[in-house]
Amino acid sequence: MTEETPGWLAQVPYFLVLATMSAGIVVVAAAYFKRGPALIAGALLLAAAFRYLLPPGRIGMLAVRHRWIDIITTVTLAVLLIVLAWVAPQLSS
Repeated sequence: MTEETPGWLAQVPYFLVLATMSAGIVVVAAAYFKRGPALIAGALLLAAAFRYLLPPGRIGMLAVRHRWIDIITTVTLAVLLIVLAWVAPQLSS
């Protein structure tokens, strides 16, 4: 017999990703246009890692489509954000 994860506990990975992404948005708002997208990309990679490692009953709202579609989408977006952070010009003070 398998035990079902409580509803709030299944959402912990989602809230960790959401908190990291929110921190990235705050960093971008503070005019750090290279660090912010890198932090958001880290949140997307964290989401991909959670989606890959956790079973379907414990992934919560991070499960949108099939597992591999979610992983490929989040990793692709993370790579694009890393490239954006790399090529963005540094603002001078």
